[in-house]
Amino acid sequence: MKINNTEIYGFKASFRGMRNPKNSWHLSDSYTDKYFSDNKDNIVLGEKDLKLAQTLIKAGTEHCKFMRQIQVWCDITAPRYWWSEFDTYKIGTSANSTSTMHKLFDKNTKITLDMFEYHVEIEKQNILNTIQYLNKLRDIYFEVQDQQSKDNVLTSAKRILPESYLNTRTVNMNYATIRNILMQRKYHRLKLEWQEVFCNWITTLPYAKELIFCGLEEDYERLKGAE
Repeated sequence: MKINNTEIYGFKASFRGMRNPKNSWHLSDSYTDKYFSDNKDNIVLGEKDLKLAQTLIKAGTEHCKFMRQIQVWCDITAPRYWWSEFDTYKIGTSANSTSTMHKLFDKNTKITLDMFEYHVEIEKQNILNTIQYLNKLRDIYFEVQDQQSKDNVLTSAKRILPESYLNTRTVNMNYATIRNILMQRKYHRLKLEWQEVFCNWITTLPYAKELIFCGLEEDYERLKGAE
């Protein structure tokens, strides 16, 4: 499982909007620095803005609506069993996925072990056995001529495809959703997938400690060091 191609945008607009309720824009001390590349806005958040932001975060989700306007895009490659849990957050996230239906059988690429998530030997051996049979179905798929036979073979392959099969999606989330996911998954039993990969990735986002982990500083240090 891996997460890459992370992009963040919206600090400038969200922090401006954060000050709308009290018309306190003149107190904002954030500024643009073209050499600061942690976010697409090139915004360096000021001490006063961060203090207000943290006060709103600690006051509850209804007060820190600005967090919903900080947008994050990334590519996540994860096993099907992890995606089934992540799909709990369909409200607040959106994703474009690689297609199992269209790309499980590729004319130029056989199904191989690196297309699956595994961590112990017995998992590896079971996956290898399934791969062997999937590749037999793949050979049949490219041998048969009529579309109905092809569809039947592909359907059989999808039915036996392990939950450990890796799927890549380009995902869009916001800081409010990410904080919600963190709160629910920071001690999840899928330790490697949720804690050591996803929650560890959260620690790398700009101002993650100050915003997403606000009030959760011990979790930040624990997850940042997760391996």
